Amino acid sequence: MQRVEVVLDADLPGARINRHLYGHFAEHLGRCIYGGFWVGEDSDVPHEGGIRLDVVQALRALDIPNLRWPGGCFADTYHWRDGIGPREQRPRMVNSHWGDVVEDNSFGTHEFMALCEMLGAEPYVSANVGSGTVREAAQWIEYLTRADESPMAQLRRANGRDEPWSVPFWGLGNEPWGCGGGMGAGAYAELARQFGTYSLDHGDNRLYRIAAGAADADYRWTEVLMQNLGRYLGDGEVSGHGKNTYQAISFHHYTIVGPTWEQKGSATEFDADEYYRTMLKAREIERIIAGHANVMDAYDPDKRVGLVLDEWGTWFDVEPGTNPGFLFQQNTMRDALVASVHFDAFHRHADRLVMANIAQTVNVLQAMLLTDGDALVLTPSYHVFAMNKGHHDAAALPLTVRGTTPTQRVGDEELATFSGSASTKDGQVLLSLTNLDAETPLQVAVDVRGAVPGGPVARVLTADRIGAHNTASQTPVQVRELQDVHLHDGLLQVTVPPHSFATVSFPAAR
Repeated sequence: MQRVEVVLDADLPGARINRHLYGHFAEHLGRCIYGGFWVGEDSDVPHEGGIRLDVVQALRALDIPNLRWPGGCFADTYHWRDGIGPREQRPRMVNSHWGDVVEDNSFGTHEFMALCEMLGAEPYVSANVGSGTVREAAQWIEYLTRADESPMAQLRRANGRDEPWSVPFWGLGNEPWGCGGGMGAGAYAELARQFGTYSLDHGDNRLYRIAAGAADADYRWTEVLMQNLGRYLGDGEVSGHGKNTYQAISFHHYTIVGPTWEQKGSATEFDADEYYRTMLKAREIERIIAGHANVMDAYDPDKRVGLVLDEWGTWFDVEPGTNPGFLFQQNTMRDALVASVHFDAFHRHADRLVMANIAQTVNVLQAMLLTDGDALVLTPSYHVFAMNKGHHDAAALPLTVRGTTPTQRVGDEELATFSGSASTKDGQVLLSLTNLDAETPLQVAVDVRGAVPGGPVARVLTADRIGAHNTASQTPVQVRELQDVHLHDGLLQVTVPPHSFATVSFPAAR
Protein backbone atom coordinates (compact mmCIF):
# COMPACT_ATOMS: atom_id res chain seq x y z
CA MET A 1 0.00 0.00 0.00
CA GLN A 2 1.19 3.51 -0.81
CA ARG A 3 0.70 6.50 1.49
CA VAL A 4 0.32 10.24 1.06
CA GLU A 5 -0.02 12.91 3.76
CA VAL A 6 -2.01 16.07 3.10
CA VAL A 7 -2.82 19.19 5.09
CA LEU A 8 -6.36 20.54 4.95
CA ASP A 9 -6.71 24.16 6.13
CA ALA A 10 -10.38 24.15 7.09
CA ASP A 11 -10.26 27.74 8.39
CA LEU A 12 -8.92 29.28 5.16
CA PRO A 13 -11.86 29.31 2.73
CA GLY A 14 -10.98 30.54 -0.73
CA ALA A 15 -12.88 31.22 -3.93
CA ARG A 16 -16.44 30.02 -4.37
CA ILE A 17 -16.68 26.90 -6.52
CA ASN A 18 -19.31 28.04 -8.97
CA ARG A 19 -21.98 25.36 -9.43
CA HIS A 20 -21.78 26.08 -13.16
CA LEU A 21 -18.44 24.25 -13.23
CA TYR A 22 -20.70 21.18 -13.25
CA GLY A 23 -22.50 22.26 -16.42
CA HIS A 24 -23.59 20.11 -19.36
CA PHE A 25 -23.74 20.21 -23.14
CA ALA A 26 -26.40 18.98 -25.58
CA GLU A 27 -25.71 19.26 -29.28
CA HIS A 28 -27.67 18.10 -32.30
CA LEU A 29 -25.18 15.28 -32.72
CA GLY A 30 -25.88 11.58 -32.99
CA ARG A 31 -28.39 10.44 -30.37
CA CYS A 32 -27.88 13.24 -27.86
CA ILE A 33 -31.05 15.14 -28.73
CA TYR A 34 -33.03 12.62 -30.77
CA GLY A 35 -33.33 9.40 -28.78
CA GLY A 36 -31.58 10.99 -25.81
CA PHE A 37 -33.48 14.02 -24.58
CA TRP A 38 -36.24 13.91 -27.18
CA VAL A 39 -38.36 10.90 -28.12
CA GLY A 40 -41.35 12.75 -29.58
CA GLU A 41 -44.94 12.87 -28.51
CA ASP A 42 -45.82 9.52 -30.16
CA SER A 43 -43.16 7.52 -28.32
CA ASP A 44 -43.92 4.58 -25.99
CA VAL A 45 -41.02 5.71 -23.79
CA PRO A 46 -42.46 7.72 -20.86
CA HIS A 47 -42.22 11.39 -21.77
CA GLU A 48 -43.73 14.80 -21.19
CA GLY A 49 -44.38 16.70 -24.39
CA GLY A 50 -41.84 14.48 -26.16
CA ILE A 51 -39.08 15.00 -23.56
CA ARG A 52 -37.80 11.74 -22.10
CA LEU A 53 -38.67 11.57 -18.38
CA ASP A 54 -36.06 9.07 -17.15
CA VAL A 55 -33.31 11.30 -18.55
CA VAL A 56 -34.82 14.34 -16.83
CA GLN A 57 -35.12 12.49 -13.52
CA ALA A 58 -31.51 11.27 -13.64
CA LEU A 59 -30.15 14.74 -14.41
CA ARG A 60 -32.27 16.43 -11.77
CA ALA A 61 -30.62 14.12 -9.26
CA LEU A 62 -27.29 15.75 -10.24
CA ASP A 63 -28.67 19.27 -9.64
CA ILE A 64 -27.60 20.05 -13.20
CA PRO A 65 -26.93 23.82 -13.16
CA ASN A 66 -26.94 24.66 -16.88
CA LEU A 67 -27.30 23.12 -20.31
CA ARG A 68 -25.50 24.39 -23.43
CA TRP A 69 -27.36 24.13 -26.78
CA PRO A 70 -27.64 23.79 -29.85
CA GLY A 71 -23.88 23.24 -30.28
CA GLY A 72 -21.03 22.92 -30.82
CA CYS A 73 -20.33 22.97 -34.51
CA PHE A 74 -24.06 22.60 -35.14
CA ALA A 75 -24.70 26.04 -33.62
CA ASP A 76 -22.99 27.84 -36.49
CA THR A 77 -25.22 26.16 -39.07
CA TYR A 78 -28.43 26.50 -37.04
CA HIS A 79 -31.03 29.12 -37.91
CA TRP A 80 -33.42 29.43 -35.01
CA ARG A 81 -36.52 30.36 -37.02
CA ASP A 82 -36.42 26.87 -38.57
CA GLY A 83 -37.10 25.42 -35.12
CA ILE A 84 -40.26 27.30 -34.10
CA GLY A 85 -43.92 26.98 -35.02
CA PRO A 86 -45.88 23.79 -35.79
CA ARG A 87 -43.42 20.90 -36.06
CA GLU A 88 -44.97 19.51 -39.21
CA GLN A 89 -44.32 22.84 -40.93
CA ARG A 90 -40.71 23.29 -39.90
CA PRO A 91 -38.19 23.14 -42.74
CA ARG A 92 -35.55 20.41 -42.82
CA MET A 93 -31.81 20.94 -42.99
CA VAL A 94 -28.66 18.87 -43.47
CA ASN A 95 -26.53 18.31 -40.38
CA SER A 96 -23.31 18.39 -42.38
CA HIS A 97 -20.98 18.28 -39.37
CA TRP A 98 -22.39 15.19 -37.68
CA GLY A 99 -23.20 12.23 -39.89
CA ASP A 100 -24.51 14.22 -42.88
CA VAL A 101 -28.04 13.35 -41.75
CA VAL A 102 -31.26 15.28 -42.34
CA GLU A 103 -32.44 17.30 -39.32
CA ASP A 104 -36.19 17.86 -39.13
CA ASN A 105 -36.00 20.64 -36.51
CA SER A 106 -38.64 18.99 -34.33
CA PHE A 107 -36.52 19.94 -31.31
CA GLY A 108 -36.15 23.72 -31.32
CA THR A 109 -36.31 26.74 -29.07
CA HIS A 110 -39.58 25.95 -27.28
CA GLU A 111 -38.60 22.33 -26.73
CA PHE A 112 -35.17 23.27 -25.37
CA MET A 113 -36.57 25.87 -22.99
CA ALA A 114 -39.20 23.37 -21.78
CA LEU A 115 -36.39 20.89 -21.16
CA CYS A 116 -34.43 23.41 -19.10
CA GLU A 117 -37.52 24.16 -17.02
CA MET A 118 -38.05 20.46 -16.37
CA LEU A 119 -34.38 20.04 -15.41
CA GLY A 120 -34.29 23.12 -13.23
CA ALA A 121 -31.25 24.15 -15.27
CA GLU A 122 -30.29 27.56 -16.64
CA PRO A 123 -30.10 27.70 -20.44
CA TYR A 124 -26.83 28.46 -22.21
CA VAL A 125 -27.75 29.30 -25.81
CA SER A 126 -25.05 29.50 -28.49
CA ALA A 127 -25.77 31.96 -31.30
CA ASN A 128 -24.91 31.35 -34.93
CA VAL A 129 -21.94 33.60 -35.67
CA GLY A 130 -20.31 31.47 -38.38
CA SER A 131 -23.13 31.48 -40.95
CA GLY A 132 -25.73 33.68 -39.25
CA THR A 133 -26.23 37.42 -38.99
CA VAL A 134 -26.15 39.94 -36.18
CA ARG A 135 -29.82 40.67 -36.80
CA GLU A 136 -30.71 36.97 -36.56
CA ALA A 137 -28.97 36.65 -33.20
CA ALA A 138 -30.47 39.88 -31.85
CA GLN A 139 -33.96 38.79 -32.83
CA TRP A 140 -33.50 35.41 -31.15
CA ILE A 141 -32.72 37.13 -27.86
CA GLU A 142 -35.76 39.35 -28.32
CA TYR A 143 -37.90 36.28 -29.05
CA LEU A 144 -36.63 34.52 -25.94
CA THR A 145 -36.57 37.30 -23.37
CA ARG A 146 -38.76 40.29 -24.25
CA ALA A 147 -42.13 40.74 -22.51
CA ASP A 148 -43.90 43.59 -24.31
CA GLU A 149 -45.51 43.85 -27.76
CA SER A 150 -42.29 43.82 -29.76
CA PRO A 151 -42.34 41.91 -33.08
CA MET A 152 -40.41 38.91 -31.76
CA ALA A 153 -42.38 38.77 -28.50
CA GLN A 154 -45.58 38.70 -30.54
CA LEU A 155 -44.16 35.90 -32.69
CA ARG A 156 -43.34 33.91 -29.56
CA ARG A 157 -46.89 34.32 -28.30
CA ALA A 158 -48.24 33.21 -31.67
CA ASN A 159 -46.23 30.02 -31.14
CA GLY A 160 -47.81 29.35 -27.76
CA ARG A 161 -45.56 30.99 -25.16
CA ASP A 162 -46.89 34.12 -23.50
CA GLU A 163 -44.25 34.94 -20.87
CA PRO A 164 -40.61 35.41 -21.83
CA TRP A 165 -37.96 33.02 -20.60
CA SER A 166 -34.89 33.81 -18.56
CA VAL A 167 -31.71 33.22 -20.57
CA PRO A 168 -28.60 34.10 -18.56
CA PHE A 169 -25.85 32.59 -20.74
CA TRP A 170 -25.34 33.62 -24.36
CA GLY A 171 -22.55 32.18 -26.48
CA LEU A 172 -21.09 34.22 -29.34
CA GLY A 173 -20.51 31.34 -31.73
CA ASN A 174 -18.40 28.20 -31.35
CA GLU A 175 -14.84 27.31 -32.38
CA PRO A 176 -14.50 30.18 -34.88
CA TRP A 177 -10.95 29.01 -35.61
CA GLY A 178 -12.41 25.78 -37.03
CA CYS A 179 -15.96 24.63 -37.79
CA GLY A 180 -17.35 28.01 -36.71
CA GLY A 181 -15.86 29.94 -39.62
CA GLY A 182 -12.16 29.23 -40.04
CA MET A 183 -11.23 32.69 -38.71
CA GLY A 184 -8.15 34.17 -37.15
CA ALA A 185 -8.30 35.57 -33.65
CA GLY A 186 -8.43 39.20 -34.78
CA ALA A 187 -11.23 38.65 -37.27
CA TYR A 188 -13.30 36.76 -34.71
CA ALA A 189 -12.65 39.37 -32.02
CA GLU A 190 -14.18 42.04 -34.25
CA LEU A 191 -17.22 39.84 -34.88
CA ALA A 192 -17.57 39.05 -31.18
CA ARG A 193 -17.62 42.75 -30.36
CA GLN A 194 -20.24 43.34 -33.05
CA PHE A 195 -22.48 40.43 -32.04
CA GLY A 196 -21.98 41.28 -28.36
CA THR A 197 -22.98 44.89 -28.94
CA TYR A 198 -26.31 43.88 -30.48
CA SER A 199 -26.97 41.07 -28.00
CA LEU A 200 -29.19 43.26 -25.85
CA ASP A 201 -30.63 42.90 -22.38
CA HIS A 202 -34.43 43.01 -22.52
CA GLY A 203 -36.45 43.79 -19.42
CA ASP A 204 -34.98 42.12 -16.35
CA ASN A 205 -33.00 39.57 -18.36
CA ARG A 206 -29.24 40.10 -18.12
CA LEU A 207 -27.04 38.26 -20.58
CA TYR A 208 -23.68 36.84 -19.64
CA ARG A 209 -22.04 36.93 -23.08
CA ILE A 210 -19.37 34.31 -23.68
CA ALA A 211 -16.89 34.86 -26.51
CA ALA A 212 -15.82 31.67 -28.28
CA GLY A 213 -12.22 31.07 -27.37
CA ALA A 214 -9.18 28.98 -28.00
CA ALA A 215 -8.40 25.36 -28.66
CA ASP A 216 -6.29 23.86 -25.91
CA ALA A 217 -3.25 26.03 -25.04
CA ASP A 218 -3.65 28.72 -27.71
CA TYR A 219 -3.03 31.56 -25.25
CA ARG A 220 -2.59 34.06 -28.06
CA TRP A 221 -6.29 33.69 -28.91
CA THR A 222 -7.22 34.53 -25.34
CA GLU A 223 -4.92 37.54 -25.36
CA VAL A 224 -6.48 38.93 -28.54
CA LEU A 225 -9.96 38.56 -27.04
CA MET A 226 -8.85 40.28 -23.83
CA GLN A 227 -7.51 43.14 -25.94
CA ASN A 228 -10.86 43.49 -27.71
CA LEU A 229 -13.39 43.31 -24.90
CA GLY A 230 -15.10 46.51 -26.03
CA ARG A 231 -13.70 48.80 -23.37
CA TYR A 232 -10.60 49.22 -21.26
CA LEU A 233 -10.67 47.19 -18.09
CA GLY A 234 -8.92 49.91 -16.15
CA ASP A 235 -9.49 53.66 -16.12
CA GLY A 236 -9.97 55.10 -19.55
CA GLU A 237 -12.21 55.12 -22.55
CA VAL A 238 -15.53 53.28 -22.32
CA SER A 239 -17.47 52.29 -25.44
CA GLY A 240 -21.07 51.25 -25.99
CA HIS A 241 -23.12 51.25 -22.81
CA GLY A 242 -20.12 51.36 -20.51
CA LYS A 243 -19.71 47.60 -20.27
CA ASN A 244 -17.74 44.88 -21.98
CA THR A 245 -19.32 43.48 -25.11
CA TYR A 246 -18.65 40.04 -23.64
CA GLN A 247 -18.23 39.04 -20.02
CA ALA A 248 -16.36 35.75 -20.42
CA ILE A 249 -13.98 33.92 -22.75
CA SER A 250 -14.19 30.20 -23.41
CA PHE A 251 -11.75 27.52 -24.48
CA HIS A 252 -12.07 23.83 -25.40
CA HIS A 253 -9.88 20.93 -24.37
CA TYR A 254 -10.43 17.21 -24.89
CA THR A 255 -8.49 14.30 -23.43
CA ILE A 256 -7.27 12.50 -26.58
CA VAL A 257 -4.45 9.98 -26.44
CA GLY A 258 -4.54 8.04 -29.72
CA PRO A 259 -1.60 8.21 -32.13
CA THR A 260 -3.69 10.01 -34.78
CA TRP A 261 -7.03 11.78 -35.03
CA GLU A 262 -8.35 8.81 -37.00
CA GLN A 263 -7.03 6.36 -34.38
CA LYS A 264 -7.91 7.69 -30.95
CA GLY A 265 -8.09 4.26 -29.34
CA SER A 266 -10.91 2.15 -27.96
CA ALA A 267 -13.06 3.45 -25.13
CA THR A 268 -13.19 0.02 -23.49
CA GLU A 269 -10.28 -2.10 -24.76
CA PHE A 270 -7.04 -0.61 -23.44
CA ASP A 271 -4.02 -1.71 -21.44
CA ALA A 272 -2.33 -0.17 -18.41
CA ASP A 273 0.02 1.89 -20.57
CA GLU A 274 -2.91 3.49 -22.44
CA TYR A 275 -4.66 4.08 -19.14
CA TYR A 276 -1.70 5.91 -17.62
CA ARG A 277 -1.15 7.95 -20.78
CA THR A 278 -4.80 9.00 -20.58
CA MET A 279 -4.34 10.13 -16.99
CA LEU A 280 -1.20 12.05 -17.92
CA LYS A 281 -3.15 13.81 -20.67
CA ALA A 282 -6.05 14.54 -18.29
CA ARG A 283 -3.73 16.21 -15.81
CA GLU A 284 -2.66 18.69 -18.50
CA ILE A 285 -5.89 20.59 -17.86
CA GLU A 286 -4.35 22.23 -14.79
CA ARG A 287 -1.51 23.75 -16.80
CA ILE A 288 -3.83 24.89 -19.58
CA ILE A 289 -6.32 26.58 -17.23
CA ALA A 290 -3.43 28.32 -15.48
CA GLY A 291 -2.01 29.49 -18.82
CA HIS A 292 -5.25 31.14 -19.93
CA ALA A 293 -5.76 32.58 -16.44
CA ASN A 294 -2.28 34.13 -16.46
CA VAL A 295 -3.01 35.88 -19.77
CA MET A 296 -6.31 37.20 -18.43
CA ASP A 297 -4.69 38.34 -15.17
CA ALA A 298 -2.38 40.65 -17.12
CA TYR A 299 -5.38 42.56 -18.47
CA ASP A 300 -7.89 41.93 -15.69
CA PRO A 301 -6.17 41.54 -12.31
CA ASP A 302 -9.51 41.94 -10.50
CA LYS A 303 -10.85 38.86 -12.31
CA ARG A 304 -14.02 40.50 -13.58
CA VAL A 305 -13.94 38.52 -16.83
CA GLY A 306 -14.79 34.84 -16.52
CA LEU A 307 -12.98 31.88 -18.05
CA VAL A 308 -15.27 29.15 -19.40
CA LEU A 309 -14.32 25.61 -20.44
CA ASP A 310 -17.51 24.84 -22.32
CA GLU A 311 -16.30 21.61 -23.94
CA TRP A 312 -14.19 19.03 -22.13
CA GLY A 313 -13.98 15.26 -21.72
CA THR A 314 -12.53 12.12 -23.27
CA TRP A 315 -12.64 11.45 -26.99
CA PHE A 316 -12.07 7.89 -28.21
CA ASP A 317 -13.03 5.94 -31.32
CA VAL A 318 -16.74 5.29 -31.75
CA GLU A 319 -18.12 1.93 -30.71
CA PRO A 320 -17.82 -0.67 -33.49
CA GLY A 321 -20.81 -0.74 -35.82
CA THR A 322 -22.03 2.76 -34.99
CA ASN A 323 -22.13 5.82 -37.24
CA PRO A 324 -18.67 7.49 -37.12
CA GLY A 325 -20.38 10.89 -37.20
CA PHE A 326 -22.46 10.16 -34.09
CA LEU A 327 -19.46 9.98 -31.68
CA PHE A 328 -20.98 7.28 -29.50
CA GLN A 329 -18.47 5.79 -27.06
CA GLN A 330 -18.79 3.71 -23.90
CA ASN A 331 -17.81 5.13 -20.51
CA THR A 332 -15.50 3.26 -18.12
CA MET A 333 -13.77 3.79 -14.79
CA ARG A 334 -11.03 5.49 -16.82
CA ASP A 335 -13.50 8.18 -17.94
CA ALA A 336 -14.71 8.64 -14.37
CA LEU A 337 -11.16 9.30 -13.15
CA VAL A 338 -10.55 11.76 -15.98
CA ALA A 339 -13.59 13.62 -14.65
CA SER A 340 -12.47 13.54 -11.02
CA VAL A 341 -9.01 14.89 -11.93
CA HIS A 342 -10.61 17.68 -13.95
CA PHE A 343 -12.87 18.71 -11.09
CA ASP A 344 -9.94 18.96 -8.70
CA ALA A 345 -8.28 21.36 -11.15
CA PHE A 346 -11.53 23.31 -11.57
CA HIS A 347 -11.82 23.75 -7.80
CA ARG A 348 -8.25 25.02 -7.51
CA HIS A 349 -8.88 27.64 -10.21
CA ALA A 350 -12.35 28.70 -9.08
CA ASP A 351 -11.18 32.30 -8.75
CA ARG A 352 -11.11 32.58 -12.56
CA LEU A 353 -12.88 29.52 -14.01
CA VAL A 354 -16.61 30.16 -13.71
CA MET A 355 -18.21 27.50 -15.93
CA ALA A 356 -17.40 24.15 -17.52
CA ASN A 357 -19.54 21.89 -19.71
CA ILE A 358 -18.93 18.17 -20.11
CA ALA A 359 -19.17 16.96 -23.69
CA GLN A 360 -21.78 15.61 -23.84
CA THR A 361 -24.75 14.78 -21.66
CA VAL A 362 -26.42 11.80 -23.40
CA ASN A 363 -25.08 9.20 -25.87
CA VAL A 364 -22.16 11.30 -27.16
CA LEU A 365 -18.48 11.23 -26.12
CA GLN A 366 -18.03 11.24 -22.29
CA ALA A 367 -21.74 11.01 -21.59
CA MET A 368 -23.53 11.05 -18.26
CA LEU A 369 -26.28 8.81 -19.59
CA LEU A 370 -26.68 6.18 -22.29
CA THR A 371 -30.07 5.21 -23.67
CA ASP A 372 -30.81 1.79 -25.09
CA GLY A 373 -34.42 1.67 -26.27
CA ASP A 374 -36.48 2.25 -23.15
CA ALA A 375 -33.51 1.45 -20.86
CA LEU A 376 -31.33 4.10 -19.24
CA VAL A 377 -27.71 3.55 -18.19
CA LEU A 378 -25.91 5.68 -15.59
CA THR A 379 -22.26 5.86 -16.59
CA PRO A 380 -19.27 5.95 -14.21
CA SER A 381 -18.82 9.64 -15.06
CA TYR A 382 -22.39 10.29 -13.90
CA HIS A 383 -21.48 8.99 -10.45
CA VAL A 384 -18.52 11.38 -10.13
CA PHE A 385 -20.86 14.32 -10.78
CA ALA A 386 -23.29 12.94 -8.18
CA MET A 387 -20.64 12.36 -5.52
CA ASN A 388 -19.26 15.88 -6.00
CA LYS A 389 -22.58 17.72 -5.66
CA GLY A 390 -21.56 19.08 -2.26
CA HIS A 391 -18.92 21.24 -3.94
CA HIS A 392 -21.58 23.32 -5.76
CA ASP A 393 -21.22 26.95 -4.61
CA ALA A 394 -18.99 25.88 -1.71
CA ALA A 395 -15.79 27.67 -0.71
CA ALA A 396 -12.63 25.95 -1.91
CA LEU A 397 -10.23 24.88 0.85
CA PRO A 398 -6.45 24.50 0.49
CA LEU A 399 -5.37 20.86 0.33
CA THR A 400 -1.59 20.54 0.29
CA VAL A 401 0.56 17.43 -0.01
CA ARG A 402 3.14 17.15 2.78
CA GLY A 403 6.22 15.29 1.68
CA THR A 404 6.22 13.22 -1.48
CA THR A 405 3.38 12.28 -3.82
CA PRO A 406 3.15 8.74 -5.21
CA THR A 407 4.01 8.65 -8.90
CA GLN A 408 3.96 6.31 -11.87
CA ARG A 409 6.49 6.45 -14.67
CA VAL A 410 4.81 7.09 -18.04
CA GLY A 411 7.34 7.19 -20.85
CA ASP A 412 9.70 10.03 -20.02
CA GLU A 413 7.32 11.64 -17.53
CA GLU A 414 6.15 11.12 -13.96
CA LEU A 415 2.42 10.92 -13.32
CA ALA A 416 1.26 11.94 -9.84
CA THR A 417 -1.20 9.18 -8.95
CA PHE A 418 -2.93 11.07 -6.14
CA SER A 419 -5.35 13.93 -6.81
CA GLY A 420 -7.58 15.71 -4.36
CA SER A 421 -9.55 18.84 -3.53
CA ALA A 422 -11.77 20.10 -0.73
CA SER A 423 -14.47 22.63 0.04
CA THR A 424 -16.71 23.82 2.84
CA LYS A 425 -20.37 24.80 2.91
CA ASP A 426 -22.92 25.07 5.73
CA GLY A 427 -20.47 23.71 8.32
CA GLN A 428 -19.65 20.60 6.24
CA VAL A 429 -16.33 19.78 4.63
CA LEU A 430 -16.24 17.67 1.47
CA LEU A 431 -13.03 15.93 0.41
CA SER A 432 -12.61 14.45 -3.06
CA LEU A 433 -9.79 11.90 -3.36
CA THR A 434 -8.60 10.06 -6.46
CA ASN A 435 -6.17 7.14 -6.60
CA LEU A 436 -4.94 6.81 -10.19
CA ASP A 437 -2.71 3.83 -9.46
CA ALA A 438 -4.21 0.91 -11.38
CA GLU A 439 -3.10 -1.78 -8.93
CA THR A 440 -2.13 -0.40 -5.51
CA PRO A 441 -4.36 0.99 -2.73
CA LEU A 442 -3.53 4.42 -1.33
CA GLN A 443 -3.74 5.49 2.29
CA VAL A 444 -4.46 9.21 2.55
CA ALA A 445 -3.69 10.78 5.91
CA VAL A 446 -5.40 14.17 6.26
CA ASP A 447 -4.17 16.65 8.87
CA VAL A 448 -7.25 18.85 9.40
CA ARG A 449 -6.15 22.26 10.68
CA GLY A 450 -8.31 25.11 11.91
CA ALA A 451 -11.28 22.89 12.79
CA VAL A 452 -12.18 19.75 14.68
CA PRO A 453 -13.54 17.11 12.29
CA GLY A 454 -16.66 15.19 13.24
CA GLY A 455 -17.67 11.69 12.22
CA PRO A 456 -16.84 11.13 8.55
CA VAL A 457 -19.15 9.64 5.92
CA ALA A 458 -17.28 8.18 2.97
CA ARG A 459 -18.25 6.73 -0.41
CA VAL A 460 -16.19 5.20 -3.17
CA LEU A 461 -16.62 4.59 -6.89
CA THR A 462 -14.57 1.71 -8.23
CA ALA A 463 -14.71 -1.61 -10.06
CA ASP A 464 -12.63 -4.75 -10.40
CA ARG A 465 -10.87 -3.42 -13.52
CA ILE A 466 -10.17 -0.05 -15.07
CA GLY A 467 -12.11 -0.92 -18.24
CA ALA A 468 -15.31 -1.79 -16.37
CA HIS A 469 -18.44 -0.08 -17.71
CA ASN A 470 -22.19 -0.19 -17.24
CA THR A 471 -24.74 -1.46 -19.74
CA ALA A 472 -28.49 -2.00 -19.76
CA SER A 473 -27.94 -5.54 -18.47
CA GLN A 474 -24.91 -5.15 -16.17
CA THR A 475 -23.78 -2.35 -13.83
CA PRO A 476 -20.40 -3.31 -12.34
CA VAL A 477 -19.45 0.32 -11.62
CA GLN A 478 -21.43 1.46 -8.59
CA VAL A 479 -21.05 3.84 -5.66
CA ARG A 480 -20.75 2.09 -2.31
CA GLU A 481 -19.93 2.98 1.26
CA LEU A 482 -16.22 3.25 1.99
CA GLN A 483 -15.51 1.44 5.24
CA ASP A 484 -11.80 2.10 5.69
CA VAL A 485 -11.99 5.67 7.00
CA HIS A 486 -11.39 6.76 10.59
CA LEU A 487 -9.89 9.39 12.86
CA HIS A 488 -6.61 8.30 14.45
CA ASP A 489 -3.86 10.27 16.21
CA GLY A 490 -5.42 13.55 15.11
CA LEU A 491 -5.47 12.49 11.46
CA LEU A 492 -8.35 11.57 9.19
CA GLN A 493 -7.15 8.38 7.52
CA VAL A 494 -8.76 7.08 4.34
CA THR A 495 -7.76 4.04 2.31
CA VAL A 496 -8.66 4.54 -1.34
CA PRO A 497 -8.72 1.38 -3.50
CA PRO A 498 -6.81 1.20 -6.81
CA HIS A 499 -8.24 3.13 -9.78
CA SER A 500 -11.00 4.68 -7.71
CA PHE A 501 -12.62 7.94 -6.67
CA ALA A 502 -13.74 8.61 -3.10
CA THR A 503 -15.48 11.40 -1.23
CA VAL A 504 -15.40 12.03 2.50
CA SER A 505 -17.83 14.40 4.20
CA PHE A 506 -17.66 15.53 7.80
CA PRO A 507 -18.83 18.39 10.04
CA ALA A 508 -16.04 20.75 11.07
CA ALA A 509 -16.36 22.67 14.33
CA ARG A 510 -14.16 25.70 14.94
